[in-house]
Amino acid sequence: MKRIGLVLAVLLVAGAMVFGGGSSQPATPTLPSTTTVTVEMFDRGSDGGRSLAHDNAWTRWIQEKVKKDIGIDVTFQPVGRWTEQDDIVNLMASGSAPDLCYSYNTGMIGTFRDLGGVMDLAPYIDKYLPDLKKLLGDDPAYPGKDFIYRDQIQQNQGSLKAGQIFSIPNMRVSLAQRALFIRKDWLDKLGIAVPTNLNQYYAALTAFRARATELPGNLTQARVVPLGINEDTRWGLADFMDDSIRTNLSDRERWINVVAERNHALPGYKEGVRLMNKWYNERLLYQDFPLMTVTDDFYNQIKSGVVGSFLQNWDLPYRTDYNINAELARNVPNASFIPIDIGLRNRQTFDKPGLRMYIPSFSKNQEAALKYLNWLSKYENYHYLQVGEAGRNHTLVNGVPRTDPRPAGDPWFMNSSNNVDITMPLNGVLMETMEQSIRVLALSYGTTPADTIVNAYNTSIKNARAPVVTQYTPQVNQYTNTLADKSKAMLAQSIRAPTAQFDSVYDAAYRDWLASGAQEVINERSTLWPANRR
Repeated sequence: MKRIGLVLAVLLVAGAMVFGGGSSQPATPTLPSTTTVTVEMFDRGSDGGRSLAHDNAWTRWIQEKVKKDIGIDVTFQPVGRWTEQDDIVNLMASGSAPDLCYSYNTGMIGTFRDLGGVMDLAPYIDKYLPDLKKLLGDDPAYPGKDFIYRDQIQQNQGSLKAGQIFSIPNMRVSLAQRALFIRKDWLDKLGIAVPTNLNQYYAALTAFRARATELPGNLTQARVVPLGINEDTRWGLADFMDDSIRTNLSDRERWINVVAERNHALPGYKEGVRLMNKWYNERLLYQDFPLMTVTDDFYNQIKSGVVGSFLQNWDLPYRTDYNINAELARNVPNASFIPIDIGLRNRQTFDKPGLRMYIPSFSKNQEAALKYLNWLSKYENYHYLQVGEAGRNHTLVNGVPRTDPRPAGDPWFMNSSNNVDITMPLNGVLMETMEQSIRVLALSYGTTPADTIVNAYNTSIKNARAPVVTQYTPQVNQYTNTLADKSKAMLAQSIRAPTAQFDSVYDAAYRDWLASGAQEVINERSTLWPANRR
């Protein structure tokens, strides 16, 4: 962001008149009526059979239907997917950016906003974006609030006024985060029922170690890894450690005390780490996890057949780029991992926003941009763009579409997965019901049965909650990398410490973590939390 600021500062010296002031928007939703609009389009190049990002069968379909439906001529302006930051900075500074833009870089949009370069959308949502508002639905992080208002300014901040909205998030369809997996063939071999609580799960891990020689694959106690982890214990042990966090914490307490995405300051978290220390000293965890720094080495260990359980991304065993279950079964016939729910508390889903959509304040076609965005939010339009036509782009399987990729060079080849670059309000295929949406997602996992994927997804989100978010961005953020590194070391040292030394090791590392900037972050966050939120 420092680089963006420097680039903008140089470019805007000559182009300051382009951006103007950020508070000049009219108080009422009245905009000049125009019949043309230019829309940003990520350009991913020509590799893999892609066509021109801004001119292909899909963009021409949009142009024809938009003209017919709402009388607007659409032009797509390509912006390099991997050079977007530099491209958009130059386009914004020169006043030639598209009328409707999108980006995953929220910091960059914030810089544009602070320089007066982004339109305040708040006065126009109800009049121009009713279908987008309906499509995006509720905000899981703000009960009772519409998701379209996620980026609304909460209180006056310099030139920013409470109620203004300079960007609108698109909707991430799949919110599943992590899932706990266990070897079903090991459970069956030892006559153990699928665990449904933490005690049963612990008993299963203990049995895996004690009865290793009975397991398939010629295992011994020295080789078996009841619970596989790598050096990223923050992720691979998260649900176990988070289970001990007090469940009655307010959103305020959670947000203030989560620093650099680490939970050390949350009451009860230390006890979760203590449990992992106990399991480590009982040799239930992989003993050399700090040395497991290469992700593929971890995955290969799982595939080799020595790991009994792991906690990772909800779809990891089924992903065709890793082929964990498939290669495991080749190494150990009939072996497989299944997802299980053992009632762990404080589990999370991903947050709902994906990229952000915004309109430059200097655009001469702001009304047309709003109308196009709302047109794109209608089911008949985004649905066709996501799945195309049966027999050409998809095959119906039990009533839902399974995407059939077109060959390279085909006019209806999708340059991005399910045209995600075109369906601006959505990240992921959205059907008329969430059940159908997840089944469409499930059909993308090769030969793995769709029911298996649906079960893994539902297991991941069961009793999981959205992360706590707020509109405020703390300014004390210079410690993030240091605190992340110290957290990793703290967990590694504490988990591997002799049981009798756990408290002294953890407490000393925690004090150092606080003194290294975490306490300063906590102090600032306590002043930023909105007074009207609990």
